[in-house]
Amino acid sequence: MGTSVVKRVRAKGRRRNLPMSEINVTPFVDVMLVLLIIFMVAAPLMTAGVPLNLPQTAANAVPTEQEEPLVLSIPAQGSMLVMEQPVEDSQLVARLRAILAERQSARVFLRADGSIPYARVVQIMGALNAAGITDIVLVTETGGPRMDG
Repeated sequence: MGTSVVKRVRAKGRRRNLPMSEINVTPFVDVMLVLLIIFMVAAPLMTAGVPLNLPQTAANAVPTEQEEPLVLSIPAQGSMLVMEQPVEDSQLVARLRAILAERQSARVFLRADGSIPYARVVQIMGALNAAGITDIVLVTETGGPRMDG
């Protein structure tokens, strides 16, 4: 790849070989471009999480935060997951309080499958509210119907 070019300098009647002091950065740039392409392809795949069929709404997106969001997911089977870890109904509030005690933001993102009964989602929101967790964001897909008069 990179060969070192040697400069021949004549000093007092003798020839002296000095190494060239320039760095060949082409291989470094090539490697960095390949890594950039790999990360650009892999980044969208790392946000998969729990597969849910989220309902669609016309609501605007919530501004992003500095830390990873605390996500409570309710798949179609009805079992709950906190940050992709299963949790029982009786342990939900205690688990969320323990996690929120170590975080800067007290916001909980609630992701519920569209086939979950509305009553189940409201019961979970009520349990969170009764436990003092009031910053609850309902996660939906964009592109739903608008309710303009």
